[in-house]
Amino acid sequence: MIDVRLDVDCFLHTTRGCFMKLSRRDVLAASAGLLSFTACPSVFALSESKRKFTVDLRWGSIGVKANQTEAIELAAKHGFESVAAAPHDLAKLSDAESEALVGDLKAKGLVWGSSGLPVDFRKEEAKFKSDLAALPALAAALRRAGVDRMGTWISPCHDELTYVANFKQHADRLRECAKILKDHGLRLGLEYVGTSTLRNSKRFPFLHTMRETAELHSAIGVDNMGFVLDSWHWYTAGETADDIRSLNAQQIVGCDLNDAPAGLAVDEQIDNRRELPAATGVIDVKSFLQALIDVGYDGPVRAEPFNQALNQLDNDEACAATSKAIHKAIALVG
Repeated sequence: MIDVRLDVDCFLHTTRGCFMKLSRRDVLAASAGLLSFTACPSVFALSESKRKFTVDLRWGSIGVKANQTEAIELAAKHGFESVAAAPHDLAKLSDAESEALVGDLKAKGLVWGSSGLPVDFRKEEAKFKSDLAALPALAAALRRAGVDRMGTWISPCHDELTYVANFKQHADRLRECAKILKDHGLRLGLEYVGTSTLRNSKRFPFLHTMRETAELHSAIGVDNMGFVLDSWHWYTAGETADDIRSLNAQQIVGCDLNDAPAGLAVDEQIDNRRELPAATGVIDVKSFLQALIDVGYDGPVRAEPFNQALNQLDNDEACAATSKAIHKAIALVG
């Protein structure tokens, strides 16, 4: 059994962000209706002839504790089509073990989704350099297994760095990461965070839109850069389906699909209090998904709801509820 070390950079960004330091178990209780979800994705008519993206299990984002092997089992059991890759897990495998794991993945009809960037580039230089030194070996392990996507998130605020200083630090540090990843055939997606309550929680707001993130891509200057889109941040940033259609499929590395609590204005939404896809209808996930189909996006679509009711379920129940919710959302564009 592989001992997992989940890459919380991509899985738990709010808890390391600048709004509040809460665990997943600390977020407010969500709708009790969530608890009634069961996994039966076959009841939803999928637009199989149109969509290229996969229904992805990124288990850490839904409160599931598992290692890579267990996650593959859960993904196959509950109707997912791809599964996130845990680089520290994969790096522990021998060549033969990696080959066997990939064989099992394929035998179950699954493909890889994306990995989180295992580098803390937001804090002190020493930590960044230490993580960066370990990145080549982790990237090699991912590529050996056939993973070619990696993502991370951009904190939308800082207590000490002004916008310009923060932008320069991000460009300099992420450039170093991107070069290493490019050498190993990996694309790096950046997720902007649109939530205004989070952005305004510290002294200096930072980038929080697609266009600003594109400017960061340009400053980084490495051609394996792209976006991690999130329906939540797309909604809170005030963006439209046409903004997504301005991209091509190669520019989109990963995608999170979430809904928002009802009864709050967009500028009142709290980043770590979300709903599963298509749960409330506050976010127009139909238009979001249709735009992904229109541009031919072919990567993972996964849920990241930061939802206490979901987190309190056992692994099978949480996976079943999440699979059902994503398939329900996809059926809107069927």
